[in-house]
Amino acid sequence: MRRTWLVVGVGAAGLLTGACASEPSYGEPKRLRRADSFLGIHFDFHAREDCTAVGSNTTPEMVAAIIDQVKPDYIQIDCKGHPGYSSYPTKVGNPVPGFVGDPLRVWRRATAERGVALYMHYSGVWDGAQVAKHPDWAATGADGKPSSKAASVFGPYADELLIPQLRELAGTYGVDGAWIDGECWATAPDYGAKAAQAFRAATGCQTLPKKPGEPLWFEFQQFHREAFRRYLRHYVREVHKTHPKFQLCSNWAFTDHMAEPVSAPVDFLSGDYAPDDSVNSARLSARFLQRQGLPWDLMAWSFSRKVKGPDGKGLQKSAQQLEREAAVVVALGGGFQAYFTQRRDGSVKLEQMPAMAETATFCRERQALCHRSEPVPQVALLLSTEAHYRKISGLFNRDFTGLGGILQALLEAQHSVEVVAEHQLRGRLGAYPLIVVPEWGYLDPVFREDLVAYTKAGGSLLLVGPKSAALFQKELNVALAGEPSGRPTTLAWEGGEAKTKGLTQGVTLGADTEAFGALRAEGGASQPAASVAPLGKGKIAAIYAELGQSYSGVRSPVVRGFLSALTRRLFPRPMAEVAGSPDVDVCLMRKGERLLVNLVNTSGPHQTEAIQETVQPVGPLKVTLRLSAKPKKLTLEPGGQPLAFEWRDNEARLTVPSLDIHRVLVAE
Repeated sequence: MRRTWLVVGVGAAGLLTGACASEPSYGEPKRLRRADSFLGIHFDFHAREDCTAVGSNTTPEMVAAIIDQVKPDYIQIDCKGHPGYSSYPTKVGNPVPGFVGDPLRVWRRATAERGVALYMHYSGVWDGAQVAKHPDWAATGADGKPSSKAASVFGPYADELLIPQLRELAGTYGVDGAWIDGECWATAPDYGAKAAQAFRAATGCQTLPKKPGEPLWFEFQQFHREAFRRYLRHYVREVHKTHPKFQLCSNWAFTDHMAEPVSAPVDFLSGDYAPDDSVNSARLSARFLQRQGLPWDLMAWSFSRKVKGPDGKGLQKSAQQLEREAAVVVALGGGFQAYFTQRRDGSVKLEQMPAMAETATFCRERQALCHRSEPVPQVALLLSTEAHYRKISGLFNRDFTGLGGILQALLEAQHSVEVVAEHQLRGRLGAYPLIVVPEWGYLDPVFREDLVAYTKAGGSLLLVGPKSAALFQKELNVALAGEPSGRPTTLAWEGGEAKTKGLTQGVTLGADTEAFGALRAEGGASQPAASVAPLGKGKIAAIYAELGQSYSGVRSPVVRGFLSALTRRLFPRPMAEVAGSPDVDVCLMRKGERLLVNLVNTSGPHQTEAIQETVQPVGPLKVTLRLSAKPKKLTLEPGGQPLAFEWRDNEARLTVPSLDIHRVLVAE
């Protein structure tokens, strides 16, 4: 049965109000909510003035071909990109110059009849057409000029365009939701009259800071971060008032881009990780999203921005490359989607769908096992919201070179790692055997004391870099002086090896590195590269060099070995220990009564080569599982392959002969 469009009433903006038309009509299959969805496919083309025949090749058969091959839970398509032109015949926005029919109705009808949810790609704050049409709506730069891209979150943009258009999509077209792009990461400090007046009223400061280092610069940034949160909360609540079942996400909001507690009533979290060096990008983002408390997914780009094909467009990735990017996300409990471009008429390149179909099959084989599994606390790597917001130049951009390098090194030492902020750790620090503070120069004083209390109560705390060490100088001085509970240990690099040395009192912590040898102070005296000492019932350790900065650029086995030696001193008996290759991510998860040891093959030059045709297997891998009781069985999934193991001293020891892209060792 075809959809019946229910008109209950017409609001002031000429839009449908009342019941949300996104409910399936009689005879249509029920569509999954985003909270229950696992696999999607995203299309966009950022329509602009050159689009004069949108819809000319958009047919039910085209949509059916996508669904038949990929079998997604949802499809996201373009409706308004960064240029600000809508690729459907909107009555409230800025449509492109020409349409053939109404392509959005074709998409909605074809997806609804197959039980597939339909979401819109909609660029919010970044809207070139609207700020060109209404320069007074634009954010104002420090030079006093209106932005050519970004709308002001202090202006009428949300009430006059964004909210009415989202209601049009929900009510007139009955789509299921919107993935709002160009928001937190496109928002910039605003020097317009409204923003300036509000800042002066809040602070009493008459002169607005214009760059880092000027008085109240951090407060100015924080003021605009809160302004974005208010804008986001406002439009989500307003749309939900009239269309409560319309599901909304703001791209990268409350992720590692905006690493803070969720403070807006969004329905799910999502982001499109970097199209190049995607493995490392997804590794970080997925590990932060695990503990945010909302359904989440991550989007891969199906093509590279660095490598161009004969047509001048980004070259498409192979199915194996996409499968590996999906594995990084799926292994951590998240949903997955991939981004493909649309042609300028809005149609889809069906010849690209076989690679996504193969990737979809790979994901589906893992869905029942992995989706919405929960991490088992092992190593917590601190993404400090407070330090990060003081460090970055923009409002919500990322600068994670140090943290990212430490994450890579820990993962390549086969630790199961979560990336967590203060709000995710507070009240549960004791769940983690090891907490790592990676090269931050600031910590909230209360949280710093929480870390000290965690250590004294029996935890292990690792500080990386001289800035992080300086934050705990008092505790390090006490610990390094030697306590009755044990003798401190120092480590130094010599000849590429980490060696133990005795500690002399009065050692200077501040030092420079020299070719990864022993650290040397200004006078040339040798200094320890790292120290480990008891503090209360626990251990405090410090590395007096910025290893993360180094490892992000060069995956030095010396650096990795040094960090691994130190972390093994602090955390000698992880629940899962894997040996045989540094190119394996170990992700320890639980789902129900099952312990899941995810093994993800991260081999190959993905940091330097944007396109990889194949992923070479690694192995054999020696696995040790430390459990409270002997498991009934150990199987390798997908496939249900039983694995023989030796059980001794509460340890199961076994061998995984080979790892292609992603397998899961299941203990029951």
